[in-house]
Amino acid sequence: MALQSEDGASWRLALRRAAGGLRPRRGGRRTIWSVGVPLIALAAGLLFTTSATTADGTALRDDRRPQLAQLIADKRERLTDSEKREAALRAEVDRAAARLAQVDSPVATAREQADAIREPAGYTALHGPGLTVTLNDSPRRDSDFGDNAPANDDLVVHQGDVQAVVNAMWAGGAEAMTIMDVRVISTSAVRCVGNTLLLHGQVFSPPFKITAIGEPTAMHEALESAEGVKQFREAVTDFGLGYTEKMEKDVTVRAYDGSTDLRSAQAAP
Repeated sequence: MALQSEDGASWRLALRRAAGGLRPRRGGRRTIWSVGVPLIALAAGLLFTTSATTADGTALRDDRRPQLAQLIADKRERLTDSEKREAALRAEVDRAAARLAQVDSPVATAREQADAIREPAGYTALHGPGLTVTLNDSPRRDSDFGDNAPANDDLVVHQGDVQAVVNAMWAGGAEAMTIMDVRVISTSAVRCVGNTLLLHGQVFSPPFKITAIGEPTAMHEALESAEGVKQFREAVTDFGLGYTEKMEKDVTVRAYDGSTDLRSAQAAP
C-alpha cells in the first residue's frame, strides 16, 4: 500500500509540475503572451475549420477569368448572328418594297423621298479626299516618370479627346465620317468606358481612328485651332500619348448599317 501511495503521489507531483509549467510562478504576473498565444491558436483553428467547411473540397479563390472570357465570346457570336439575320431581313424588306412600288404609286413616292435623304442621313457609302486622325494611349507607365509620376488618367485617351477631334473635323467642313470604321450619323454618341470606346453598341480599344471626307487642309486647320485638340497635343508631348494625321487622296467611308432610335425625322431644308 505504501508503494501504491508513493506511486500515486509521484504521479500527482508530475501532473502538478506539468501544469505549473503552464501557470505563472507564485508571486509572478501572467504575461499577455501566455493568454494571447492560446487564443490566437484557437482562432486560427476555428478559421481553418470554417474555410474547410465552406470550400467543401473546392478552391475558394477559383479563377473565373476563363469563364468570363468564354461568356464574352459567346455573347459576341450571338450578336454577330443577330446582325446577319437583321441584314438579311432588311434586304428582304427592301426587295418586297421595291416590287410593291412598281404597282403602288404611294409606295413609289415614299421610296423616292427616302432615297433623296438616304445619303445625307449616312445610309450610303461615300468616297473622296479626306483626313484620318489616330489617337492612342501612352506606352509609358508611372514608373517611367520617376518622382513626377502622373495619374493613370493622364496616360489614356478620354471621351473628351475623341469628341474634340470629331467636332473640329465637322467644323472644318467634313461631309461624312467614321470612327473605327463605323459610320457616324446624327444619333451617334461617343462614350468611353475606362480606356475603351463604346459606339453604337460596339466596344473598341485604342488606337482610335477617325476618318472624314472633306477638304483635308481645312480640317487640318480646324484641328490646329481647336482648344481640346491643343490640350491633347500638349499631353502627347508631356506623357507620350499618340496623335497622327494622315491626308487621304481618296478614302471610302462605309454606309451606316445599324439601327436608329429615331421614331420619325424630317430632313432640314
